Amino acid sequence: MINQKRRKTLQQTIGLAGALVGTSFGVTAGAQSAADSPDRLVIIDAFPSQQIQARKVSVWLPPNYDASADRYAVLYMHDGQNLFDPVNPLGGPNWGIVDAMTMLLGKKAIRRTIVVGVNNSAMRWREYAPAAAVRLLSPAALEVVAPNDTNVKAENLLADHYVRFLVTELKPYIDKNFRTKPDQANTFVMGSSMGGLISLYALSSYPEVFGGAGCVSTHWPLSTNRAIITVPNDVRREEIGNAYFKWLAEHLPQAGNHRIYFDHGTINLDSLYAPHQLTMDALMQKKGYRRGLDWITQVFPGADHNEQSWRERVEIPLQFLLRE
Repeated sequence: MINQKRRKTLQQTIGLAGALVGTSFGVTAGAQSAADSPDRLVIIDAFPSQQIQARKVSVWLPPNYDASADRYAVLYMHDGQNLFDPVNPLGGPNWGIVDAMTMLLGKKAIRRTIVVGVNNSAMRWREYAPAAAVRLLSPAALEVVAPNDTNVKAENLLADHYVRFLVTELKPYIDKNFRTKPDQANTFVMGSSMGGLISLYALSSYPEVFGGAGCVSTHWPLSTNRAIITVPNDVRREEIGNAYFKWLAEHLPQAGNHRIYFDHGTINLDSLYAPHQLTMDALMQKKGYRRGLDWITQVFPGADHNEQSWRERVEIPLQFLLRE
């Protein structure tokens, strides 16, 4: 577990063209020199897109980025509002990404990496649920898969649009405006719960773009309907839970060029994931992945399905994905 002491990070808000339109500082303005080169959080309040709704994007530049000419790997993370200081909008702890990354970089345990946090939207399920898998569902299963979204239809799923946004709009902007290593071997994606689903979907849809995926507390049941996913004998539960594995059997890339991380806890929602993860582990082996080398699955007894639990172990997937 890392030291969770609050750090101070320089924060800037920029227009999409890169012009500084507002600045708020966690440190005294003008107090830093190039020699200090503190980390910096660049905020784009409403990144426009032709694929999805405009949203906030946060770009964390690690210490010494401004003092060097080095190029950096990039980690794209979902649910961006839960990643950085201050506390997340729901009032709970954030992931502690700044502390974890700074600690790992200080130990030279990972490569130099920029972290890009992409906020979710009110249509989070439609954006993060693997669209190709959802389209395999029967009408009866589709009707109950997401009870909080009463307008879910095969034709209005958004995951393909969201992943295209990452690949064709956001990544080109990041690569143009920051010193990145844009190749597949230095481009990663990571998220939790539904964010774990969409991370693996992004890698499987664009294996030539993403070199690794971090899938934390992956919500393998796919559905948000607790009345279904907690009832073992509901046939719709089995159909919904198997849909993604059917798609992955055809589209997950063979081992050789990727790193993939999975984990889950044992409390609340995470208590449902073990059987699904075993199915995924078998598929990983069938695809040629080697546990501990280019794939890892971890179980954390007593860990819950929340930001506090993910914060307590976030350095583990970060180190696995970003090690040299």
